[in-house]
Amino acid sequence: MSKYFYNNITISGLPGGGSTTLLKLLKEELKLDGWRGFSGGEFMRSYAAEKGFDATKNIHHSAADYEDDFDRQVDYGMRDKLKTQKKWILESWLSGFLAQGVPGVLKVLVYCSDDAVRIDRIVNRDLITVEAAKEHLGKRYDENLTKWARMYQSEWDEWVVGAAKRSTIDPIDFWHPDLYDITIDTYSNNQQDTLKLVLDALKKKQNSSPSKK
Repeated sequence: MSKYFYNNITISGLPGGGSTTLLKLLKEELKLDGWRGFSGGEFMRSYAAEKGFDATKNIHHSAADYEDDFDRQVDYGMRDKLKTQKKWILESWLSGFLAQGVPGVLKVLVYCSDDAVRIDRIVNRDLITVEAAKEHLGKRYDENLTKWARMYQSEWDEWVVGAAKRSTIDPIDFWHPDLYDITIDTYSNNQQDTLKLVLDALKKKQNSSPSKK
C-alpha cells in the first residue's frame, strides 16, 4: 500500500507567498519516491514546446501575454495530468482551482499575512525597487483575475458553487481557503514548518490538522 494519502499535490498562492520555495522543498524531499514537480512557468514552457508553440520566450503568467485559447489549453493540460497521472507537484496561481473535483489531489494554499514581508521577498527575488514590486504585483493580480474570472465563470459555477464550496452571491476568488485542503501562512511558519505541515497532510498523520492558518 502507498504511504501517501494523495496521488498529486497542487500549490497555489500569490507572488511572495512562498509557493515556489515550497515546490523546491517538496521536490527534494519526495524525489526518491518518484515525485516530479513543475512551477507554473515551467509547466507553460514545457506544454508550449510539446504542442509546438514558441517556447523561446521567458513567459510570465500575465494575462496580457497570450490568447485565451493558449491559456485554456495549458490550464486544462494541467488538470488532465492531475486526473490521469500520479506523483505530480504542480505549482501555479490556478493549480488549486484547476484541481477542484479531481479526486486524490492535496490542494495547498500558501500566503504571507504580512504585506511588507511579501513585498520584500519580491524585491530580493527579482532585484527591483519596492515601488516597482508593488506596482507589478498590483497590475499583474488585477489583469490575471479579470481575465480568469471571465474565462472560467462556467467552471467556477460547476466546480465550486456546484460543490457547495461557495455560494452564487460570492465573488470569484480563486484563492479562497474553502477551495483548499490546507492553508499555510508562511509569515508565521518558516520553510521547514511549512514543509512538515504539507508532508503530514500528504501522509495523513493522525496528529496533523487539516488546515493551518
